[in-house]
Amino acid sequence: MKKLIFFLVAVFVFLSGTITFVCADPTTPQFHPVIKEFSDLLNQDPIVRMYVAQMIDQLPKKNKNVKDINDFLSQLNQILTTAPKFSKGEVEVTPLSNLLVGMMNTPAGFHAFRNEKINSMIRKILKTWGEFLNSEKSLYVLNDSPDGWKSKEAQEFLKMDDYIYDPNDPYWGYKSWNDFFARKVKPSARPIAQPDNDKIIVSPCDTTIFNIGHNVRKVDRFWIKSQPYSLQDMLSNSPYTDQFVGGSIIQGFLSPFNYHRWNSPVSGTIIKACVIDGLYFSQAESQGIDPSAQDKSQGYLSHVQTRALIFIEADDPKIGLICFMPVGMVEVSSCIIDPKIKPGYHVKKGEDLGYFQFGGSTQCLIFRKGVIKKFTAVKGRFYKMGEEIAVAE
Repeated sequence: MKKLIFFLVAVFVFLSGTITFVCADPTTPQFHPVIKEFSDLLNQDPIVRMYVAQMIDQLPKKNKNVKDINDFLSQLNQILTTAPKFSKGEVEVTPLSNLLVGMMNTPAGFHAFRNEKINSMIRKILKTWGEFLNSEKSLYVLNDSPDGWKSKEAQEFLKMDDYIYDPNDPYWGYKSWNDFFARKVKPSARPIAQPDNDKIIVSPCDTTIFNIGHNVRKVDRFWIKSQPYSLQDMLSNSPYTDQFVGGSIIQGFLSPFNYHRWNSPVSGTIIKACVIDGLYFSQAESQGIDPSAQDKSQGYLSHVQTRALIFIEADDPKIGLICFMPVGMVEVSSCIIDPKIKPGYHVKKGEDLGYFQFGGSTQCLIFRKGVIKKFTAVKGRFYKMGEEIAVAE
C-alpha cells in the first residue's frame, strides 16, 4: 500500500509539474492584461490555437526559438517592456520580428497572420508596446554601452551628425524611444533638389528603391511572384482610383536605421489624408522563406498592410493628382500623419507630412498616366529624402 501511495504521489507531482510547464496560468502578475487576453483567445478559439501551435511545431529545429504556446506568451510579455538595443542587424534590432520571423515563414504562418482574430490581437499588442516605446521608461537604451544607441559605433552607423539633438542632455533631448526613432534631420543634411522646379519630383523618404511599375492596372493579382500593383486594393477602393489606372508607381524600402519621417515629393495642395487599417507580419507565399521578415513581400504588403494615403494635387497641372502611400512593416504599428496635413493645406516640396514609429517600412508614390517623363531613380539604389527620383512631362 505504501508503495502504491508513493507511486500515486509521484505521478501527481510529475503531472502537476508538466501541466504547470505547458499551461502556466497567465493571470499571474507578471503577465500584462493584453497577454492574458491573447491567452484567453487561444484557450477559447480552436482555430487560433491550431494556427499558433502549428507555427511553433513547424519551426526548424536548428532555429527553434519558441518551445510552446506558454513560452510564446511569456516572450511576448517581456517584449512589452523592452526597448530595442543597438545592433547592425535589421531583424536583430527589432525584438518582435526576431521572435516572429521564424513563425512567419512556416506553412501555418502564411495563413495565421491573415487570420482576423490573430491580426486584431497583434494590433492590440503593438499598441500596448507602442505606449511603452512612447514613454520615458523606454529611454534606458540611449546609453553609451556597446549595445546602446549613444555608443560611438551606433552614432557613426546612424550618422547622428545629420540629426537634430542635444549632445549635452543625458538622452539627447528625446522624450522616448519613438521620439528618438522619428528624430528630425538637419535641413543641411537633406537638401531638396531644385525646390522651385515643379518638374523635379524628390524622394519623400530615405529609401532604397524596391520596384518601379508602369501601366498599372486597376485590379491585378498582387499576391503572385511578380507582385504586380493592383490600384483598387492599394487605395482601398478610393474614388480617386480610376485616375491612376495606366499610370506609374515607384516603391522604396526604409530600414530601421534610416530617417523615418515623410516629406512631400512635390509642392501642392492636400486633397485627402487618412490611415487604412490592415494586416501585420503577413507575407506572400509566392516569395518563399524570407529571413529578412517581409522585405521580399513589399509589393504584396502595399495592398494589405496598415498604411496611410495622402493625396496631393500638385501645383504643376500636368502632374495633377498624386498619392503618397507610406506602409508599415513588421514592428511598425503606426503611420502618424502630421496634424496640419488636412484637405486644403498647401505643402512645399520637402515639407513634413508625418512619420513612422518603430520598425522597418516601405512607401509608394503613385502617378497618373503620362505624368512621368523619366524615372531618374534606379532600382536597388539608396536615395536620401529630397534627392531627385523622377522628372515630370
